[in-house]
Amino acid sequence: MTRVFVPLLVVLTALLHLSAGGAEPGDLLAVADGRPATLDERILWELGLPRLVTAALAGAALGVAGHLLQTSLRNQLAAPELTAVNPGAVLGVLAATTFGLVSPDSALGGLGAALLGGVLGGAVTWLLSAGGGPGRAVIAGLLGSALMGGLVTLLLAYQPGRFGNVLRWLVGSVEGRVWDHLVIAVWWIPLWLCVAWAATAVTTILQGGDQHAASLGLAPRRARLAVLGIAVALIACAASLAGAIAFVGLVVPHAARRLTGGPGGHVPAAALLGAVALVGADASAQVLTRLIAGTELGHRLGLPAGVITALAGAAVLVAIVYREKNP
Repeated sequence: MTRVFVPLLVVLTALLHLSAGGAEPGDLLAVADGRPATLDERILWELGLPRLVTAALAGAALGVAGHLLQTSLRNQLAAPELTAVNPGAVLGVLAATTFGLVSPDSALGGLGAALLGGVLGGAVTWLLSAGGGPGRAVIAGLLGSALMGGLVTLLLAYQPGRFGNVLRWLVGSVEGRVWDHLVIAVWWIPLWLCVAWAATAVTTILQGGDQHAASLGLAPRRARLAVLGIAVALIACAASLAGAIAFVGLVVPHAARRLTGGPGGHVPAAALLGAVALVGADASAQVLTRLIAGTELGHRLGLPAGVITALAGAAVLVAIVYREKNP
């Protein structure tokens, strides 16, 4: 049942996203035939579809990265934004563009900068949590995230006039993405998703603890570093596309584990549900933006998808906590 339900949900969410962007069935058919001629059809091809693909890829990457972090660190609260990796990746992109090292429209440059920043954030968390248990890793991640946030603040102080451009990276948004931004991501993210799926046996063993892993002949420290490297590769690419999208990497892995039986289906489920989460959030953001378009606020505000994921994720966490306290 789950194998049919989740892919169907992906398709329905994608259609909802395109509809929220103003696409008509005729436009979809024309684009599918490879002959976009009218203005609406060209807008769909040049802006609507790249935005949809960006949301799907970034959501899938964050969902699987969250699963890898939670399993390898053996902590259900581990997430890209709570382990300093996502804030570090965003810091890398902002620093590279602020100092003119990378063009804001360079897909390869943005990915490289995000990778360096993500590795920096992950390394800070790793060093702060050295010798501690799973709980200490999350605390170290929060400290590392605060450090990355402080460095971003320094960048804003260095060039305060760039705050408007920086805001989309700090909140998280897939608006304005075109095909040129996706030339790396369209193969990078699927590649690392496949690597993550192939590493299912390793993450399953790591969940049992270091002693369990060592008894099975697996070097836990090296294996954990390898899994975290896969997570960083996914998070960095997602951050280079959409900025600091919150809660997708935290909530989606829990839903994936609930919907799938064995560990072999966790990565595909996390990828599909992550795509659904971010595509659905961006569709909601577009609908809400249209609703306020006629107001004074609407002239100054284009609601980013990151706001929707943050609000929805917070609501889900509150519901989980309430459910645990009131079984």
